[in-house]
Amino acid sequence: MTNRRKFLQGAAVAAPAALATPAIAQSTITWRLQTYAGPALAEHVLDPAIEKFNAIAGDRMQIETYYSDQIVPTGELFQALQRGTIDAVQSDDDSMASPTEVTVFGGYFPFGSRYSLDVPVLFDRYGLDAIWKEEYAKVGVKHISAGAWDPCHFATKDPIRSLADLEGKRVFTFPTAGRFLSQFGVVPVTLPWEDIEVAVQTGELDGIAWSGITEDYTVGWADVTNYFLTNNISGAWIGHFFANMERWEELPDDLKTLFEVCCAESHYYRQYWYWGGEADLRVNGTKMELTSIPDEEWATVEAAAREFWNEIAAESETKAKVVEIFKKYNSDMEAAGRPYRYG
Repeated sequence: MTNRRKFLQGAAVAAPAALATPAIAQSTITWRLQTYAGPALAEHVLDPAIEKFNAIAGDRMQIETYYSDQIVPTGELFQALQRGTIDAVQSDDDSMASPTEVTVFGGYFPFGSRYSLDVPVLFDRYGLDAIWKEEYAKVGVKHISAGAWDPCHFATKDPIRSLADLEGKRVFTFPTAGRFLSQFGVVPVTLPWEDIEVAVQTGELDGIAWSGITEDYTVGWADVTNYFLTNNISGAWIGHFFANMERWEELPDDLKTLFEVCCAESHYYRQYWYWGGEADLRVNGTKMELTSIPDEEWATVEAAAREFWNEIAAESETKAKVVEIFKKYNSDMEAAGRPYRYG
């Protein structure tokens, strides 16, 4: 396990050099972008978009990509971005500890969405995009765009077939998800992303509630966990692209547009990569046994989420506004019926 960790760390250090342009003009604008994702995951959730940007921008601009915790720990991403230590970030608000009123909604806001397509609709048609841009502008950061990642499921060493089985389980998860799940006996644990696989092997963790099954297979967690719980606490992770405001304002308008377009392409790629991957691995995957908590029991978790929403809304006017949008959106989807909502 020690050798494996050293190998992964070495791979992470070497990876950005492979993506960088071998020789660039002296006048070339260069940015450093750090993602929340490790190398294996970034191969899908980030690299294709940045490679396209670099190919199109050519000598005018190049973006160097760095992976999870490589320049700074994920929890310090916002500070590094604000200071200009890094120029751009791909992350959720929650795990990078943004000091904004909307941070709690990043990552997995419990039962805020049922499907990945809910996320872009919430931002582009229900007003969340304007709120995010305003909140980040207050702290000197440019919010580029939001997109959906995978749903949030438990991958565990022991089977979860009832809420009682969650009691005392030490789980790697996001801050807000951990805050919500703690009422069911889950013990949230924060560790560097690259240490998670080893922590499960050594017994420091009992499980992971950080992703769907696609990431479990992609990053190696399916190799150290035995069970996958089909019940999920959110239909999609809400993540974003951000830029340091000064660096953003320095860019020519066409390069700003190019970056926005490449970010949008990244969001689109993830829509089908995750949607298809989740289904395929549930049906054809061989590494984890699927388990479920009965619907009537899981309904108590959904009811608790609505109370959690009210708790969040009481914290500030902006949070209350965002919660009302989530309520309105989900009410509209339920009223619309199939295929938007079932049951």
